[in-house]
Amino acid sequence: GLVIFYCLIHFYKRFYKMTMLKRSQLISWLGTLFFIFGEVRGLGDAVYAVNCGGEAHTDMFGIKYEKDDNRVGVSSDYGKQLMIGRVPQQDQILYQTERYHSSTFGYDMPTQGDGEYLLVLKMSEVYFTAPNMKVFDVVLNGDLTVVSDLDVYEKVGRGVAHDEYIEFSIEGNRILYDGEESEISAGQIRVEFIKSYRDNPKINSIVMIKGTLEDWPTLPPLPIEQEEDEVTDEVEESQSARRKPSGPRVADPYAEEESSSLLPIFIAIGAFIPLVFFLCKL
Repeated sequence: GLVIFYCLIHFYKRFYKMTMLKRSQLISWLGTLFFIFGEVRGLGDAVYAVNCGGEAHTDMFGIKYEKDDNRVGVSSDYGKQLMIGRVPQQDQILYQTERYHSSTFGYDMPTQGDGEYLLVLKMSEVYFTAPNMKVFDVVLNGDLTVVSDLDVYEKVGRGVAHDEYIEFSIEGNRILYDGEESEISAGQIRVEFIKSYRDNPKINSIVMIKGTLEDWPTLPPLPIEQEEDEVTDEVEESQSARRKPSGPRVADPYAEEESSSLLPIFIAIGAFIPLVFFLCKL
């Protein structure tokens, strides 16, 4: 892992010198490389996967996402007009298509006996351009709130991938999550996206594996960029520090102006003293 990381940093330095791409673009690109090559952990067994609002798709790790046959809500491919950040080109579609509904909706997922499970909810905000426009909860099996007040834009912005990771276990036909439990019916569990007063709930794709978060290739971290004003100030300070004077150092012009302005006063005093002395003689 460290060897790959240092190789990527070295490649970044070389590539940055050869191109005029913005630093943020290179960081994002390197994040994708890290996502592809840096995750060397084995995947857990995929129990369920669906490309919500879209067609079947096999991702770069070989997980096969089913075509979305859910008849509740609206399927949309509006996100296809955007390039989604943090994911490689091959898997953009998992964050570009979506299903939303004007009410609460969900998906039924099969289980494979007792053990540890990881539910991954893949999302991206492809429409709104501000926070607090779309906010909703996610509930597992009808009574386990696994995500509260989710605002994808507030977390990552527009057109950027965001995953929610929910770890739980199944023991004796019961879901155990964060100290709570819920009964499983007919060997299936349900994930629901709860309607709130801030627009409609949505989901881009879902995958559930038998395993833990350690068995899953998580998204690369968001690139950290300095504020534009801070960068501008630093550049100006750097240029100022390196700037050399264009000629010999001269005296302060204001100091010369001050001394020359006192000259008439001295002349007046010099002329006034003899006049006083002459008047006293009279």
